[in-house]
Amino acid sequence: MLHTGRWRPWLFVGPAIILIVFFLVYPTIMTIARSFFGRGASLFGPNTEFVGFANWRYVFTNNTMLTSLRNNTLWAVLFTTCTVGFGLLLAVMLDRIRYEKLVKSIIFVPAAISMVGASVIWKFIYAYRPEGMPQIGVLNAIVVGLGGQPIGWLIQRPWLNNICLIVVGIWMWTGFCMVIFSAAYKNIPKQLLEAARIDGADEWHVFRVIILPLLSPTAAVVATTMVVTVLKIFDIIFVMTNGNYGTEVIANRMYKEMFNFSNYGRASAIAVVLLILIVPFMIVNIRRFAAQEGGRR
Repeated sequence: MLHTGRWRPWLFVGPAIILIVFFLVYPTIMTIARSFFGRGASLFGPNTEFVGFANWRYVFTNNTMLTSLRNNTLWAVLFTTCTVGFGLLLAVMLDRIRYEKLVKSIIFVPAAISMVGASVIWKFIYAYRPEGMPQIGVLNAIVVGLGGQPIGWLIQRPWLNNICLIVVGIWMWTGFCMVIFSAAYKNIPKQLLEAARIDGADEWHVFRVIILPLLSPTAAVVATTMVVTVLKIFDIIFVMTNGNYGTEVIANRMYKEMFNFSNYGRASAIAVVLLILIVPFMIVNIRRFAAQEGGRR
């Protein structure tokens, strides 16, 4: 009976462990090993050559890859700051309006749209035609209507191109952040806020001294989630520019190396770099969740 009880838990968790090893652990190990070999699709294929750290040198020295790393950094800073900041402000400000649920539902709608669908929508918004031709893009139609010249929002300058793409991501994910913050904000005891207002604190001090500290754990979780999301951003860039005009990012470059250039070694090295960048933020989230669960006991 004791022997049976010892093995009983493994009967429940065993299938899950097998699936995790097969679909996560094994592919990760093989991808790391594959990053030290050449173009061949199979690690043990006859045309697969051991190249050592050549693929890794490419990742950290090639101009296109350096542009990808720079753009991902820009995405991580602007995207995370704006989504978390706007989401927090909207959650606090919209809590007081009469049609709160309706307005929040409208703001959340972009989060329900697929990234490909949102990219197609914004591609039409940013659409550019040379001066003198009818402008089918909403932004350029407005600019020309006001007497200006059409702007190549996605093809003109790298800094403008990337910011325009980041705007699409912010438009999609701000509603998600707002919903998370709104749930956390509603759990703040209203007595604390009312007591501060009765004592003479204005709204800014209530927000800075009471609301912000109480929402900081939620903000940390949301921020790390947004960083993980943006590090593997792919769909928006692939649909709208395919990495051209200085908008390349890590995930899109990995896709090109594997499917466009059939260089599985370089693609594997890029995938491992992406994994290394994401893992610390995942660990931070897991530790926060563990700390929260420990505090509830």
